Amino acid sequence: MGSIVLIDNLPKFISPDEHRVLIASTPASFSDIPPVLRHKEEDVSVTFDPAVEGFATEDGASGTLYVIESVLIFMSATGRGIQVEYPSITLHAISRAESGPSIYCQLAEQATSSEAQQEEDETHEMRELSINPRASISLEPIFEALSLCASLHPDPATASDMDDDDDDDAFIDADENGFETFNGDEGDELSEVGRVRSNFFNDNRYAPY
Repeated sequence: MGSIVLIDNLPKFISPDEHRVLIASTPASFSDIPPVLRHKEEDVSVTFDPAVEGFATEDGASGTLYVIESVLIFMSATGRGIQVEYPSITLHAISRAESGPSIYCQLAEQATSSEAQQEEDETHEMRELSINPRASISLEPIFEALSLCASLHPDPATASDMDDDDDDDAFIDADENGFETFNGDEGDELSEVGRVRSNFFNDNRYAPY
């Protein structure tokens, strides 16, 4: 399965409150607990460049964004949805460009092992995703939830290097292009992201946040 997938139905998820109740009840298997929905935003439009085959412009015109711990999902008002795996999001930032505020992401398709062996010397095409909420005030909570969930899915190729680079968490350095950087210096804003990352690497994944 690719890292960007068309879907017709939402996957199962639970709210943070439901997660806390399940944890408190000591379930038989923590691995059976559904992923947590960290943010839901209605009245959102998305654009992909280059376009995703099978996902038309009208599909991205209006819908609901679901920032789930397992995947990022946009479900269109047309009934067609698109699912993005977090490891494929190589960069994300808040953009306040003249075209309007948005969450800007760069995506990289994940190759299979055979594809990787055949194409290891080739440059893989990057895809850009722009998430545009109707309410610009929603940019910060969307970004925070996206950062939190992305921290649960480190790139396997670079996970071993994360301890050495833990103080260098900038997603983008593009002030001249209207982007806001996320550099790990804003302690209060990043406290939950850091806590989830710590839980992940210390094997406390299911501890209440």
